[in-house]
Amino acid sequence: QVQLVESGGGWVQAGGSLRLSCAASTFITSIDTMGWYRLPPGKQREWVATITRTGSTRVADSVKGRFTISRDNAKRTVFLQMNSLNPDDAAVYYCNAVKDHRNYWGRGTQVSVSS
Repeated sequence: QVQLVESGGGWVQAGGSLRLSCAASTFITSIDTMGWYRLPPGKQREWVATITRTGSTRVADSVKGRFTISRDNAKRTVFLQMNSLNPDDAAVYYCNAVKDHRNYWGRGTQVSVSS
């Protein structure tokens, strides 16, 4: 079992920044991949970014150049640095972990962006 707790969401004006955190209940180096997804209002969930056990990262084209995923192994935490936010980024952001072929999800954190 892996418990995930997100934090760092909130309200920001367009052009602003937020940093989301996802704290895991286990060593993140034992997790195959960790990532972020988001659920915009009235839309389907979409993948945002992933970091693998080896530290490789990928981000969606829609956030490339603005969002960065990183981790702190000692703190068992994965981060999503979000810059140049725009109203299209408003969503509930969920942390995801894949370990031993099982998916784990956090409860989500709300990000609101005003124009």
